[in-house]
Amino acid sequence: MNTLALGPSWLDPDYLINTFGLPGVLLIVFAESGLLIGFFLPGDSLLFTTGLLVTTGQLKTPLWLVCLLVALAAIIGDQVGYLFGRKVGPSLFNRPDSRLFKQENVEKAHEFFEKYGPKSLILARFVPVVRTFTPIIAGVSRMNYRSFIVFNIIGGVLWGVGVTLLGSALGKIDFVHENIEAMLILIVLISVVPIAIEFLRARSKSKKEAASGGGEAHGPSAGGSPSPGQRGRHAKR
Repeated sequence: MNTLALGPSWLDPDYLINTFGLPGVLLIVFAESGLLIGFFLPGDSLLFTTGLLVTTGQLKTPLWLVCLLVALAAIIGDQVGYLFGRKVGPSLFNRPDSRLFKQENVEKAHEFFEKYGPKSLILARFVPVVRTFTPIIAGVSRMNYRSFIVFNIIGGVLWGVGVTLLGSALGKIDFVHENIEAMLILIVLISVVPIAIEFLRARSKSKKEAASGGGEAHGPSAGGSPSPGQRGRHAKR
């Protein structure tokens, strides 16, 4: 099966699975779930393709075992991210930008965590980039460890098993199998939707704040303190 590479050829899910097999899939899931360098890896499309290849017989491992191992890799990855965040602490926010690290990614994950609390560990699983940094931010914030484990397991199972099973189920449909390139593009687009929504919300919020700030700037002139012309008239009197 040939798929359309959504970026560099070495990030193409089909290429990765054919080259590295299931161990490669598990390593990528682990890295994307909690290592700073894993944010650019193709998690959603990789899991979908893995499920599809199991259904078509190109990946010989039983589906139940694939789902179990993927969920474990995702959970352990978040666990490592959390412990890393606890150890690094606030210094993470002072780390300079580099080719593989952008401070804005940390800030986005922090805002996401602050907004949704513990359940962000579940929601973030379905948001690229954010899912890599959220467990780290949870560690930085010293989230209750027991609560972290619970939400980490729930999120890891829903994402890891859910997306893999989705690929397996849809892989049985001829149309999906014959148009896998379009399906992978659709998955990537869907996974980007939450980021686009947050971006539009932030943009709308900034515009509203700018507008209200502008209104306040005109306020004193209108009511509080007299304008230069008014002061001139009072002086003449």
